[in-house]
Amino acid sequence: MIRSAAGPAVALLVVAMFAGYALFGTNGLLQLGDYKRQIRIKQVELAKIDAERARLLNRKRLIEKGDPDIADEMVRSATDMIGNDQYVLITR
Repeated sequence: MIRSAAGPAVALLVVAMFAGYALFGTNGLLQLGDYKRQIRIKQVELAKIDAERARLLNRKRLIEKGDPDIADEMVRSATDMIGNDQYVLITR
């Protein structure tokens, strides 16, 4: 009788193991909420990076066009030179 029950018992343990991993494993159903939270965080980071990329592309376009304002800004920031009657507003 024990030998005849051993096969189904092993099969039941294997099925229970897979069910446990399906629920509690690293890719299980209980981790789905954590994955969604991580996706939201990464989407916010991606939006910030996209905004910075757009800003840098705009500066690149202005430099390529030879915009005098951007050239003046770059020279002044590199040399730290401003006049006594001038104010510098740093926005970052």
